[in-house]
Amino acid sequence: MTQLHRLSSAFIKSAPHGKHSDGQGLWLIKRSDGGAQWVLRISLGGKRREMGLGSANDVSLKEARELASEYRKLAKQGIDPINFRLAEKRALLKPGKSLAEIATAAYEAKKAELKNDGINARWFSPLQLHVLPKLGKFSVEDITQQNIAEALQPIWHQKAATAKKAIGRLNIVLTYAAAAGYDVDLNAIAKTKALLGKHRHQTQNIPALNWRQVPDFYASLKEPTIIQLALKLLILTGVRSYAIRYAHVDQFDGDTWIIPAENMKGQITQTTDFHVPLSSEAQIVISTAMHFARDGFLFPGIRSGVISDASLARLMQRRGMTERPHGFRSSLRTWLAETTNASEQVAEIILAHKVGTKTIRAYRRTDHFEERSVLMERWARYITGSENVVSIYDRA
Repeated sequence: MTQLHRLSSAFIKSAPHGKHSDGQGLWLIKRSDGGAQWVLRISLGGKRREMGLGSANDVSLKEARELASEYRKLAKQGIDPINFRLAEKRALLKPGKSLAEIATAAYEAKKAELKNDGINARWFSPLQLHVLPKLGKFSVEDITQQNIAEALQPIWHQKAATAKKAIGRLNIVLTYAAAAGYDVDLNAIAKTKALLGKHRHQTQNIPALNWRQVPDFYASLKEPTIIQLALKLLILTGVRSYAIRYAHVDQFDGDTWIIPAENMKGQITQTTDFHVPLSSEAQIVISTAMHFARDGFLFPGIRSGVISDASLARLMQRRGMTERPHGFRSSLRTWLAETTNASEQVAEIILAHKVGTKTIRAYRRTDHFEERSVLMERWARYITGSENVVSIYDRA
């Protein structure tokens, strides 16, 4: 490892002209006229960069080392410290225009369309994790496609789904900035995509348990714990985990579970309440879970709030399974296709998928509740072992 802190304050005062290394890229450049300045050499993207840290008369050895340490950390994160320092200076000259401030304002404006007013911050997290650490201090008017590409390049191919969310959110932020009167490049996102190219890694579907294996897994959920009961209800109903986690005792009415629009996938202005038919088995699970309810939530967390997505997945991980809770929706959908006469429309409505065009949906006057009720009762009987089912592919 390169030796650090080679220089001393005494040496600096009497150093001969030339270049003197303090270690790990920090150099004192002493000129023949007696002047001296600090220079930091860093490697970024395989290329060497040099940045001045100030005159040795103004910046002490200790201060130079602290600055060098800070900028080396930025470089390790893939952040160009030269651009970062420029952004800091511009932010001082243009208060209130940093990307971080505009992104926060855009998020606040967006909250009305998000579930529970965006309380879980999922919408904001791709920006917070992958964009703002590198570009947050930049003036929003100075953001270029090169800046954005530099920030997203580390995840563009390795985490394609996350990168798509991040660049999509950033596009909304820049549009908000333009609407607020800032001089931004609204084509920066399209230019960034041109620079980075197409994602090499395609988004993979969430692993799902084969529907033939679901009864054995369901039977293994023998303990009446909050997590196991939540997984049971998720399997029995085919709803998304968010609706399960935020299930409230007031949402259940006999054989019907009314999931409020704000708990359904999609923008809150474009979703409606969803009526889920409850099988006899699902009603038993709900009745058992009622004993654990706290603050009205059917599946409360250990200390407060509700159970997490991760807690549901962990149960399956601990059993050495690669499948995930969301995959049971796929298990149900395949079972419907292979063992029942359910129409494509009914099968998709069971999963709360949008079917048909917006116009067709506007004129549809039924949600096929009775048909769905019969099918969900059959699904419950199958996974509890009280009904044998044969795939249409096994009948031939």
